[in-house]
Amino acid sequence: MIKSKILSKGIPVSISLNPTIEAEIDQPLVAQDKKRLLTISVLAVLVALCISIIAKLLVHLIDLITNVAFYGSFSTVHSTPVNHTVGLFVIAVPVIGGVIVGLMALYGSKAIRGHGIPEAMEQILTNQSKIKPTITYLKPLSSAVSIGTGGPFGAEGPIIATGGALGSTLGQLMKITHNERKILLAAGATAGMSAIFGSPIAAIFLAVELLLFEFSPRSIIPVALACITGAAGHHLLFGSDPVFAIKHVIATPSNTALAAYSGMGIVIGVLSVLVTKIVYYIEDGFEKLPVHWMWWPAIGGLAVGIIGYFSPATLGVGYENITNILSGELTIQFVLSLCLLKFLSWAIALGSGTSGGTLAPLLTIGGATGVLLGSVIIYFFPQSGVTIPLAALVGMSAMFAGASRALLTSIIFALETTAKSNALLPLLAACAASYFVSFFIMENTIMTEKIARRGVKTPHSYEPDILEKISVEQVIKENGVVLSEDNTVKEVKEWLSKEPDYNSNYFIISSNEGEYKGILSSSTIFSNLQSDDSRVGSLIKRKNISVGIGSSLRTAVEIMAKENTDVLPVVSKENNNSIIGILSYREIIASYKKNMDEHVKKHPDISLKRRGLKILLRGQKLMTSIKIKDK
Repeated sequence: MIKSKILSKGIPVSISLNPTIEAEIDQPLVAQDKKRLLTISVLAVLVALCISIIAKLLVHLIDLITNVAFYGSFSTVHSTPVNHTVGLFVIAVPVIGGVIVGLMALYGSKAIRGHGIPEAMEQILTNQSKIKPTITYLKPLSSAVSIGTGGPFGAEGPIIATGGALGSTLGQLMKITHNERKILLAAGATAGMSAIFGSPIAAIFLAVELLLFEFSPRSIIPVALACITGAAGHHLLFGSDPVFAIKHVIATPSNTALAAYSGMGIVIGVLSVLVTKIVYYIEDGFEKLPVHWMWWPAIGGLAVGIIGYFSPATLGVGYENITNILSGELTIQFVLSLCLLKFLSWAIALGSGTSGGTLAPLLTIGGATGVLLGSVIIYFFPQSGVTIPLAALVGMSAMFAGASRALLTSIIFALETTAKSNALLPLLAACAASYFVSFFIMENTIMTEKIARRGVKTPHSYEPDILEKISVEQVIKENGVVLSEDNTVKEVKEWLSKEPDYNSNYFIISSNEGEYKGILSSSTIFSNLQSDDSRVGSLIKRKNISVGIGSSLRTAVEIMAKENTDVLPVVSKENNNSIIGILSYREIIASYKKNMDEHVKKHPDISLKRRGLKILLRGQKLMTSIKIKDK
């Protein structure tokens, strides 16, 4: 029973709480939330439709620039720089592309530099998901120039950044909340990834692990619909075959093979940390150059051109390289050369601040590393059951898992883009091992290091809201003070002078029958404008601030924050809006602390007392008798 004291002519009145009252849920508010969710879902699908078309246009634009730059042909037919006909001029082509990108960044927007995902994360965490609308067209244009002139990047980073910018722009044009804008940003970004690779499930996990920082119906439903739409766009515009088709059948691996793939994951985890460190070491080196940052992409382009002259396979997107690596038919010499030179070209280009993605290069480097490690294992342990195609797939997925720490995205992406379900266990083993190593060695990831240096902290855990799990009924205090609307200001002041322990800034007002009337601030009572003879009921300005007994503490906190109050009445709408309890911020903080202790305090639930343990020797046998004594 909860007893609340009402000052009615100085006579205390008891108010009882009926514990059988059911949870009171604000149904109109729930209906409104569902309507908003439907609206955001429709907008997310529209963004996904647009970004699917943009993805196709971006690929055509990359092909066009590639054909013009390396073959002198004005055509959008798919081609790569591998068989270029420009000879030594191939060194200058990426330099020219770097100059153009630098000018676009200087006179357009500096935000086009980089690979897109860190920039989107920063806007979500610091700028209410507001991305400049110019990024919607500047990012794909600059990336097409960079990649088309030989930049060793993938198209996925630019299209993710473009989709995020498109969703954010739409969110800025409409009257929506900051969180809804974040959802549209994530929906656009992941729809772009789904449109490029045809991997909707991996794109959803990418949103959860790197963009949304939450898992709730209000965010997952729009993002899922957008990713499905992006996948439909991929099937319509790019075809329905797996992006990285593996011709060989992947059999279910043995336990020995699983152990070998786990070991590969550990090694690649270490390499992923090294890759990340080197990329940012090179970026720091560019920061120290005595030239304007606009020229950095051109300097990076020079390195790309020189490496590309000796190894043309390092130029451009290189999705064909990934497919060839997964085939297991490349020579060890070529794989080793591709692994080292692709990494060097990509690291220098990315560190220079040009525009491009990281996923395709990481997959190429990881896949090549997997082939090399798999070959070593097969050479020394021919009966291990390791195969080169699966080793390559495990390597590319583990490299991305370690560098980005997007564990689930890495696993599902490999499955969706190859359609090899038997690879699930090796992928899980290797990616978990790589993630484990990366987590313990490296504080930030290749996605978060840049923004971490700017003081932006990225969430790394997605736990249920503690306050959402606790109901008001569980924490409301057993007694409290409620003022009668008939009390005068003078009576309240006299009562407060005798109650020094009462330190709330607000008072709950009710009728003598216990019906809730409203909330009154102490500043109003003590205002010089108020007469001592004024009744407190006449001073009420806010009357509809209350919470139901079945509501969560999160709901209560949201109401307190919105109304700027530190106390709430718990009312029963079934019983004439009567007050059945009082909730203050102290109870909420105490509940939060109590639940936080679940992650901190350590104690056994079963105690094995030393005196309850007897060891008896009988012949050659050791017998143990354990008595568990209840606390």
